[in-house]
Amino acid sequence: MSDTTGFPHAGAPAPGCPAHASAVRLGGLEYQQTPAELYRALRQEHGPVAPVLLEGGIPAWFVLGYPEVCYVTSHDELFARDSRRWNQWPHIPADWPLLPFVGYQPSVLFTEGPEHQRRAGVITQALEGVDQFELARECQSIAEQLIAGFAGSGQAELMSMYAHVLPARGVLWMCGVESGGADTERLVDDLRISLDAGEGDDAVAAYVRVGERLARLVREKRERPGPDVVSRMLLHPAGLSDEEIAQDLITVIAAAQQPTSHWICNTLRLLLTDERFAVNVSGGRVSVGDALNEVLWLDTPTQAFLGRWAVRDTQLGGRLIREGDCLVLGLAAANTDPQIWPEAHVGQENSAHLSFSNGEHRCPYPAPLLADVMARTAVETLLEHLPDLVLAVDVKELTWRPSIWMRGLTTLPVRFTPSIR
Repeated sequence: MSDTTGFPHAGAPAPGCPAHASAVRLGGLEYQQTPAELYRALRQEHGPVAPVLLEGGIPAWFVLGYPEVCYVTSHDELFARDSRRWNQWPHIPADWPLLPFVGYQPSVLFTEGPEHQRRAGVITQALEGVDQFELARECQSIAEQLIAGFAGSGQAELMSMYAHVLPARGVLWMCGVESGGADTERLVDDLRISLDAGEGDDAVAAYVRVGERLARLVREKRERPGPDVVSRMLLHPAGLSDEEIAQDLITVIAAAQQPTSHWICNTLRLLLTDERFAVNVSGGRVSVGDALNEVLWLDTPTQAFLGRWAVRDTQLGGRLIREGDCLVLGLAAANTDPQIWPEAHVGQENSAHLSFSNGEHRCPYPAPLLADVMARTAVETLLEHLPDLVLAVDVKELTWRPSIWMRGLTTLPVRFTPSIR
């Protein structure tokens, strides 16, 4: 059945949860392609905190309001990250599709309190050691190598041939993995497969291979440290074990690679399809920085984050949240909260968006700056080398990934004048 907005309601209330009798199921093609419509529908019917059902009819709370997301992320004593608190574990099957997102792992992602501060502090200091100018030079070199591989053909599919590969190589360079070679290319490809839920069993196998390769990298850096993120983590006085560092590396690399690749591709889409930008691309007058920032407001790669778990019964947005309830952070929804940005103004010229989350568990400084270096370099270098770049298909033919969690194109085919070598 459906409400007046056209979005399907769940067929039955969640067990023991009357508030979820009118819950909207988070799924379906219409949500995946036009999530903004889902957010408007949820706000219209439920306000800033909406009852939703995850895969398999599992109840959760979707936090849409900007103030509410900020409140949740700023009060770890009420809304914590350790998923073992979840009151729905008895109803979660072993093959549940979202298990990789919520299954507890001994990584920085699920730690809390002093332990989280210890683990996150190591990551922060290791990332602070990255020279942003050196990273920009390395990313430009990577970009030029990739462009050279397709520039002579006059056409390319930028998602797989460019936007995915560049940040993967960039973050591996920061970790001290030597560029080039079959081993590096396999790791880059395994990163792509492991981060794509649509790959099924292949994704699981690729994730295992990534973990094994990073564990080997940690052992190598323990024996022969260098000027890289992994070595700085190993040498940090907090004394993390090799296993802890390997686990946290998976989190760091995954958080850097996939969102940055979609940030690049979503920005290129904006530049090539929005008349405010498209008419200026070839003339060099476009502000890549403006486009990058607007994407973080309106088409942010990380649409929603699963999740937080209530430490005790509490109130949020007029809702009674029970101890152990799961909350999904609607980062993209909060970015366009009409209570904060009336008349559709979303603050393209400021950086108060929640695309890197908020609070103690936000993307650790200076990771957003490093992601910006990679994304900005990727876009600027591409436009510099291929100034007459245009879409190879009608904009209506572009499709988004089948995900409510990650916002990114499946492909971005383009054409341009072939270079003569």
